[in-house]
Formats: sequence, C-alpha cells, structure tokens
Amino acid sequence: MPTIGVKRDLLFDALGKKYTDDEFQTLCFAFGLELDEVTTEKQMLTREQGDDAAGAADASEEIIYRIDIPANRYDLLCMEGLVTGLLVFQGKIKPPQFKLSEPADGKRQVLKILPETAQIRPFAVAAVLRNITLNQAAYDSFIDLQDKLHQNICRKRTLVAIGTHDLDTIQGPFTYEARAPADINFVPLNQTKSMNGNELMEFYSTHAQLKQYLPIIRDSPVYPVIYDSNGVVLSLPPVINGDHSKISLKTKNVFIECTATDLTKAKVVLDTIVCMFSAHCTDKFSVEPCDVIQPDGTTVTYPELEVREETISAKKANLAIGIEESPEKIADMLTRMYLEAECQADGDEIKVKIPPTRHDVIHACDIYEDVAIAFGYNNIRKSLPSFMHIAKQYPLNKLTEQLREQVAQAGFTEALTFTLCSRDDIARKLNKSIDNMPAVHIANPKTLEFQVVRTTLLPGLLKTLVANRKMPLPLKLFEISDVVVADDDTEVGARNERRLCAVNCNKTAGFEVVHGLLDRVMQLLEVSWKSSNSKNSGYYLQAAEDPSYFPGRCAHIMLNNVAIGKIGVLHPTVLQAFELTTPCSVVEFNIEPFV
Repeated sequence: MPTIGVKRDLLFDALGKKYTDDEFQTLCFAFGLELDEVTTEKQMLTREQGDDAAGAADASEEIIYRIDIPANRYDLLCMEGLVTGLLVFQGKIKPPQFKLSEPADGKRQVLKILPETAQIRPFAVAAVLRNITLNQAAYDSFIDLQDKLHQNICRKRTLVAIGTHDLDTIQGPFTYEARAPADINFVPLNQTKSMNGNELMEFYSTHAQLKQYLPIIRDSPVYPVIYDSNGVVLSLPPVINGDHSKISLKTKNVFIECTATDLTKAKVVLDTIVCMFSAHCTDKFSVEPCDVIQPDGTTVTYPELEVREETISAKKANLAIGIEESPEKIADMLTRMYLEAECQADGDEIKVKIPPTRHDVIHACDIYEDVAIAFGYNNIRKSLPSFMHIAKQYPLNKLTEQLREQVAQAGFTEALTFTLCSRDDIARKLNKSIDNMPAVHIANPKTLEFQVVRTTLLPGLLKTLVANRKMPLPLKLFEISDVVVADDDTEVGARNERRLCAVNCNKTAGFEVVHGLLDRVMQLLEVSWKSSNSKNSGYYLQAAEDPSYFPGRCAHIMLNNVAIGKIGVLHPTVLQAFELTTPCSVVEFNIEPFV
C-alpha cells in the first residue's frame, strides 16, 4: 500500500477548511483511507538517516500528513487527486468532467513509433497539457506523482516509463526509435556533459536512485530513445530524460510521453497524469490529444479519457454488502465516491459512469465496494452467515494461544513487537557479527530501524524494557511470535519459526525465575526432566557459550538431545548496548517441536 506525504497547511487550504488531527483522521477513514502518521520532513530524515543528515539538509519542520492509499487508487497518489476526491466525497463539488481539446492551430503533436522498438520497448502513448501554471507545490506534486506511479503500477519502470518535457523547447513531430548505445548522444537531466549510451550507463551505475533501472535495458543491443524533429533527445527510457527539455516553474506547455512493454498500463498512467494536472491548466480539466503513428502505419489518438457506463442492481448491492438502502440513496453514495450515478425508470437499476480516473473499477463488485465505503463499514449491521462452517484452529496457533494464557498467569506481561528490526539489533548489540547471522535482509529499507527480519525475539523485548524503565521492578515480559531464518533448503530461501521468549529484569538477574518458567511450560506440555543417568526422553540444560550471555551463565535447552533454544543471563555489554542498567535473564526456545 503506497503512502503519500502532503503538507498539512497546503492540504487544508485546498480543502477550504482546517481540521484537527483527529477530525482529519475521521474524514480519511470515512473515505476509505488511513492517516498513517503526523510528522515533519526533519523527523523523517532523522529517522531514516540520522540527526546529522537532517541537520545537514536543513530539513523543514512543517507538519506533513502521511496517508496510506489503496494500491489500486492511482488517482489519489497526489495532492490534486486527494483534494478532489475528498471534496467530491463531502459533496462540496461535483466530479470533474474531463475533455479532449484540440490545439488552436488544429495541428496535433505527432509521435511516430519505428519498427525497431519492438526489440526492446514496443509501445508509446502521448498527450499535451496546454497553458499550465505550476507553483512550487504543484511542481513537487507533479514529480512525486510520477515517482509514485513508477514504483506502483509501472513496476519500477519495467512496464511503463514516464517522460515529461517543456514543449516550448522542442519541435514536433517526434520519433520513438531504438538505436545502438554508441549512436545515442545527449546531455542527461541536470548534467552539463554530453554522453553516449555506454557512457551514460557507466556514469549512472553508482547513482543512488537511477542505478536500479539500468538493468532493464543495459544488456540489449539497442536502447529506446525519443527524438524531436531537430534531432534533440527528449529521453532515454526508462532511465532518464534529456536536460534540454526539462520542465520548470516557468513551463507553460507540457509534452507527456509514456513508453511501455504493457500498453494497457501505459494508457492508465497517461490518463492518471493528465487528469490530475489538467486542474492547473487555464482551461480546467482539458487535455490536448496527440496522434501516435504505429509501426504498421495506423494512427491512434491518445489519451483516450474513456468514460464508460455500468449498470448495477440496487438489490444485489444491498445483498452483497448486507444493508437495506434505496436506489436513490445508493446512487448518491456512489456519486460521492467519484462515480456519477443515477436511478433508472424500473426503480432497481442504477446507471454508473466510470471516469478515466477510476481504472480500478473493473467489475460490479468494485462498485459495491464503493457503496460500502460511503455507507461506512462500521455502520453495517453484524450478522451471522446463513450457512454453517466447519473448521478447526491451526495446531501451532492453538498451542500458541494456550501458552500465552499460561505464561501470563505465571506473572509475565505479554509484548507484541515489530517483526522487522535493524542489523545492529540482532548482531552488534548482541555481540555478534551480522555476516554470521542467518538473517533475511530487506533490499530497500526505508528506515534504519527496519533493515532485516528478526532472527530472535530478544531485541524487541529489550527495547520494550527500555521504553518502560520508569516502571517499578521487577519487569517480566514475554512474547510468542515468529522469527524468520534464512534457509537454502526451503523453496523460498527462508522459514518461519514460532518461538517463546521471556525476559526477567530486576536488581538481580533472577535466573531462577526464567528457569522456573521453563519448567512450568514443560510441565504443561507434559515433557519430563531428563536426569543425567536417565535413558528416558525429555528436556535438560547443557552448558553453552554465547557472546550475548554472561560467561558460564548460558545453556542450551535440549529436547530429546536436540537444542531447541537457550537460557541464561545477558552479558553486561548487551545491556549497555540497549541502554539498560539492570541485570536481565532470558529464556528463548522453539515451540514447534511440541505440536
């Protein structure tokens, strides 16, 4: 689910009303969104890169709302779409009517696709936004929407790559070609030196953002490239645009091209961009079409801006959702959800207009979903199904629930901690090396706190102890959850493991407390203690050395001569790393062998 960040004051100005954080959160929830976080640019930079980076960047402290957007609502990924959607939902404005507007001289811009592009990236679409006025906020939103679409529906530019250009700096008609890398020369965006395709690949191989897109075309014998009639390079998709045609706050006419390996996705992306930012044109919500000449010589006009109609049954909508509303009321709710609707003469059918911004509406069920959102999920009356279900609980989850209750009754307080943590949490702070940890690493972590999937429950509990240091001692916490361990023998390269971890924090380590908890759990699981001379199966402790534990105060928990976990007293350096000043004893073991 993508998250967008919008400046609170700009948002409230556009909505024409100021809200408290709680009021805006309520509005978002009613519209099917979630206000994820209230933060600032400085706080985000501090969390992601540290205090030094935030200070060096001179980050702003202006309030930012971070809002979770459903992955299929591409029209809400920018300030313009979000504001329009909320205003329509509140009934303050009617859904905009998007239209195609022919150029004043009657000559459309033309983009010709050459046959060679079929080797690398065969499709292209285009459009023009005329007489647009961009301030800094709108410009930033324009760029951010492209980035959000690139990461979402464009699948990191593999399916679609977007190029936006200042039309007044280039001359049509345009050609979309595929050439050998050495034959392509231009100055990339924000650079001063001209490069050919090979030099460009080498130059951007270390670029923090763009290096991830190079493999899409790097090994191809030809690269896709777009030229104007004077031979000026507009872009080398999906990597970078040319510096010559870059847009700025002074840009008045924008030429938008999307090259793609999936034509349907390209149409959706183009419709989304032009619909959102045609609001800044002098003739609002108007878009100038372009003619795209296909390799076979046929001409197709884009954008399509198709408004299609669907007919739904009010009775079926009520039945699917579990409500009893009149067709007129349902039509009103759909209109508030950006789907203009009107009742038909027969009294049950409702005609719904699907605008070009709502490509997420594919089936009647999608329309029913919008009715449910507008009605309010919390307002739907709860009811039991009219038919019987036969099911039983998954055995591991059943055992987990039983143990949670019993460990709580033993005097421990349950914690629920994050599954993701930093590399330091599972390695350096525990006196271990990350290179030796069977950890699953996140390829593109957004913050320093969430870099790997936890391999132990211990760091989360120790962080919880730190957050509750002011509470009276002893502090006894436990958690029964999954950890993830890298395992080449599994199909996906990793496996989940359900563990029980308990920590006793007091003025003295209290090893006997966690040992007693272990004995109690084993008693409940009907596993007997195995003495040294006993031949019976059972559990016992075997001395072990672990850098996370105090020397001579650590043991393996053995079950049928197999180690399933560890118990011991934490090393002082571990406590210091987690900013704890009181001794702690720990028990952690795998509960899956008992299922």
